[in-house]
Amino acid sequence: MHEPRHILYIDDDAGLRRLVEKLLVRRGHTVVTAAGGPDGVAAARDGRFDLIAVDHYMPEMDGLATLAELRKLPHCPPIVYVTGSEESRIAVAALKAGAFEYVVKSTGDDFVDLLERAFVHALATVRLQQAKAEAEDALKASNERLQTLLHEVNHRVANSLQIVSNMVGMQARLVPAGPAREALADTERRVLAIAQVHRRLYASDDVQSVAMDEYLTALIAELEETWSSEQAPRDIRLTAEPIKLHAEKAMSLGVIVSELVSNACKYAYGEDQGGEIRVDFRRAGDAGFRLSVEDDGCGFDQSAEPQGTGLGSRLINAMAKALATKVDYKPAPRGVRATLEAAI
Repeated sequence: MHEPRHILYIDDDAGLRRLVEKLLVRRGHTVVTAAGGPDGVAAARDGRFDLIAVDHYMPEMDGLATLAELRKLPHCPPIVYVTGSEESRIAVAALKAGAFEYVVKSTGDDFVDLLERAFVHALATVRLQQAKAEAEDALKASNERLQTLLHEVNHRVANSLQIVSNMVGMQARLVPAGPAREALADTERRVLAIAQVHRRLYASDDVQSVAMDEYLTALIAELEETWSSEQAPRDIRLTAEPIKLHAEKAMSLGVIVSELVSNACKYAYGEDQGGEIRVDFRRAGDAGFRLSVEDDGCGFDQSAEPQGTGLGSRLINAMAKALATKVDYKPAPRGVRATLEAAI
């Protein structure tokens, strides 16, 4: 026994209307009938139905036209299309127009059995669609909450890293000039490179990827402010294509750029000598990127002991390993060119 439903049956065949109404009422349903499309649309507009059945062959307004008008109504219930023809094109046209099911018309209980099965299937389809829509809405709401949370986390991490950077900078200013001060200054710069990633994440709608052209622009501006002076200007030129990287890759690349540029600023040119450093970031193939940092300075011997503590070189190698690549150093026309390629 199926659950009782409020049903509208639209058909110009008076005898079949009476038969369908009689048999459906006997099965516990409440039935309203209409003799044609206009009457059926008016009845659907004035009443609330669980299901509607529409005949195809009707004068004045055929089933497809009636279906189109019914679909315009607010809260239109599922519609089962009824046709005396077994032509598949009619069924396909009805389903494309918004019918949930179709039934080939016949006389007797068999037709009503088929009609009722079509009603059950149509209602089950509606429930599945509603459940799908509710699940999608719930997932969307959950994703929005997660996005908000991640924005807040990135905001707080960026602020915390800025505080750490400021503290390191304050400590550096209290230390006499020498290796200790330089080490603290390097630490401050490295923290800022990572903080920039989190600033980009909380300022963007995408909390997982970083627009590298924007990130590198901000990073290079900070580096130029750090290393350039009137006595020894450092002109850091950036060319960057608009490529997005996952946050972890962006951080690794940011540290590499910071170290390479800082090394060029410190060691490529004399203390009172100006110089240019060029940073180029672009696509490499369909799914990769290429970074190069080059200067016109004095060059260096890769077999020689690293200047300073050597921590910068170890950081570059560690970050390159995280990107599943390595940094290659090649002589430029003048100075040094450092390059790497990795997957996006």
